[in-house]
Amino acid sequence: MEDILRPIYQERASNRDTLGVLLIEKSKSSLPVTDNQDALLVVIVKKAEVPLFIKHYHRHDTTAALYTVTEEQLYDWLTNGSNRRVVDWIFNGQILFDRNEYLETLKKQLDEFPYHGRYKKIGIEFAKLIRRFIEGKAFFTSGNHLDSFNHMVHALHHLARLSVLEHGFHPEVTVWSQVKKLEPEVYKLYEELVESKEGIEKRLELLFLASEFLLNQRIDLGSKHLLSVMKQKQEPWTFQQLMTEEEIAPYSIDLGIVLDFLVEKELVFIYEEETKGKNIYHRYYTTR
Repeated sequence: MEDILRPIYQERASNRDTLGVLLIEKSKSSLPVTDNQDALLVVIVKKAEVPLFIKHYHRHDTTAALYTVTEEQLYDWLTNGSNRRVVDWIFNGQILFDRNEYLETLKKQLDEFPYHGRYKKIGIEFAKLIRRFIEGKAFFTSGNHLDSFNHMVHALHHLARLSVLEHGFHPEVTVWSQVKKLEPEVYKLYEELVESKEGIEKRLELLFLASEFLLNQRIDLGSKHLLSVMKQKQEPWTFQQLMTEEEIAPYSIDLGIVLDFLVEKELVFIYEEETKGKNIYHRYYTTR
């Protein structure tokens, strides 16, 4: 496969903006990490007109895809967990070109998994978990059990990824294989939700009880990143200030529901300031 693709990646490697080239072959992995192509070439560049450009190739009965991805997009994937395959690409892909050991350094950084990056990813997964859990519970209360079931499946996936991060690892495509070893309790919840012979209403009732307990156990961990950012400023925050804060921006879409949850748990507090309107107040958020 490398011989077939050599003319393609050599052309990219000669570009001064190219930082590294990875080859991922389908035959060497049973995981869905190559978009069903026989091979995937991932070219990482400093900058490009678009953050991600994909091109497909074929030769006889062999197919391949070329991903040209900017360094900024790559780090966005790694931070936000929006493309879980990228971890597999970096750890298991064959390095075909590596300018100034860029890829080897990146692998080392990912392996060490600095605390700050870990807590930011935990904050993102926690925010998604809170939204799915609260909305799933609301659907259940209103009698929409199938919608509740769907939300709770997603909630458990976020809980699973949070559990893997808590143990210092990156969530992979096969996250449930990781969770089965690291957090059997979380794996058991998922297994019971999707495989139990109980009716859907009973399954959800039991799940809400168990998952709320596990959620409460992780509040300090899950809120650590958000609260640490909020504590950097003495004055209370407006919602807009928090939403546009660079560190919090990756989970700003879930910020409102997370803040309400943390206010309820008395980890975040409301500060009110009177407006010109009668009985109308500006609402601010603070950790003290």
